[in-house]
Amino acid sequence: MSPEPAGPEPHSEPEPLRVPEPRGGPPTRRVLPLAGERRVLALADDLSGAAETAAALRRPARILLGSPGSRDAAAVPGPGVALVRDLDTRQLDAASAAAAVREALRGVADDTVLFKKTDSLLRGNLAAEAAAYAEGAAAVVIAPALPVAGRTVRDGVVHLRGTPLHATDAWRAEPLPAPTSVAAALGDPRTAPVPLTVVRGPAAELTERLRALVRAGHRPVCDAETDADLDAIAAAALRLGPGVRLLGTGGLAAALGRLLGAADGPGGDRGPDGHDGHGGLGGPDGSDGLGADGAPPAGPARGGASAPDTPPGAPSPDAPSAEPARTAARPLLVVVGTAEPGAVAQIAQLVAAGARHTALPAELLAAPGACLPLTVAPGTVTVVGVDPAQGIRPGAARQVVAGLARTVAAACGPADLVLTGGETARRVLDALGVAHLVPVGEIHHGAVRSLASDGRTVVTRPGSYGDAGSLLLIARALRPGDRLPTTEPPVPSPVPQGEFL
Repeated sequence: MSPEPAGPEPHSEPEPLRVPEPRGGPPTRRVLPLAGERRVLALADDLSGAAETAAALRRPARILLGSPGSRDAAAVPGPGVALVRDLDTRQLDAASAAAAVREALRGVADDTVLFKKTDSLLRGNLAAEAAAYAEGAAAVVIAPALPVAGRTVRDGVVHLRGTPLHATDAWRAEPLPAPTSVAAALGDPRTAPVPLTVVRGPAAELTERLRALVRAGHRPVCDAETDADLDAIAAAALRLGPGVRLLGTGGLAAALGRLLGAADGPGGDRGPDGHDGHGGLGGPDGSDGLGADGAPPAGPARGGASAPDTPPGAPSPDAPSAEPARTAARPLLVVVGTAEPGAVAQIAQLVAAGARHTALPAELLAAPGACLPLTVAPGTVTVVGVDPAQGIRPGAARQVVAGLARTVAAACGPADLVLTGGETARRVLDALGVAHLVPVGEIHHGAVRSLASDGRTVVTRPGSYGDAGSLLLIARALRPGDRLPTTEPPVPSPVPQGEFL
């Protein structure tokens, strides 16, 4: 039957939200086109988040660094492919960030599955971007938990390893205090909580709760503490029908990837993080991945395992056909754009393993047009970062990153890169003229290995991810023959909470 009229939308929104009513008879198996044919468009506000999302989606993917206004063929996801756009809006003003989201969504095909990546600590222009993302949607289902990083949502409040976000120091570098809830961060009176008891209840009841909230003009904010919770939320959201958009962290992206690829053949066995255990990103075979009740089938998918670091399925049209041949002379440059204690511990392990280290003064990097001397010798692993003795002056972070990016671009030559922090990664790749990345594997959660449009290998990683051995683990994965030990030196690992630049 036809949707029931929703009545006037509160708060003067032009059109009420509408979700199609379920038709009579038993639940249908397919909600959208076959999984192997679905187009996925994901939006992120920084580059490390975009790479995390691309890895989580488990299908051939491209990360586009161009402006949202780009309308060439590379800016449109093809069937069975995920396009992830780094909108680079984390540091923009709210109005500009919202405009970038609107532009990225303009003209998107109706059969496209839409996902908006949010910061797991609720930072950035979350309220403005979420409002722009919701425009024209039948519904937006929100689930900002990231269980793999210890970030959960209970009673609508983000927790870091069991502590409410606003009771931690995770926002210490922000000009405002941390929001007390997801609803407060969104600044939207139409949000409505979906408690954990409902998320973990029968699939049909969760779907009906979401449908009822949306038809009443609300935007559901779902509690979640595990990947299984996020799986249930993603499946219920897609059962609402076309026009439903997902908004959440890489955890929800991984749930979407598991759902769309649950019955895929080529992807191989998956672990709890949705990957095949070999660093590969699974590819679809055309199955819709939904059980008879619309839920993903229990247990991992079965099939042939992908080769390590090889994109399964058809690659993007202009993707490099193979990773460039490695020689002993090809350097590896690790770029750390922060003086945070966690970064200091990570650099210490890498240096103890034989890497060269250059610490650059923040004040010099922040000078207009700064490009400091930096030597990247052939055949070496070099780590460059901000001198921790000085720190970064409040308000100068963007200038410091810009100076670091100019310095790296001028000195790195053909070096492969490890870039920590979304802002640092984007500025360095912009300075090098890199237009897109093709993800090929994940070294650890959030540390995504990609092939850049200029042929080099690039690993991106959010600043707060990984323990004190993270950079050493990444370097060993990229340079297994170099003088890097298989055991880590005893450097204490602080608990990361805030993000790096």
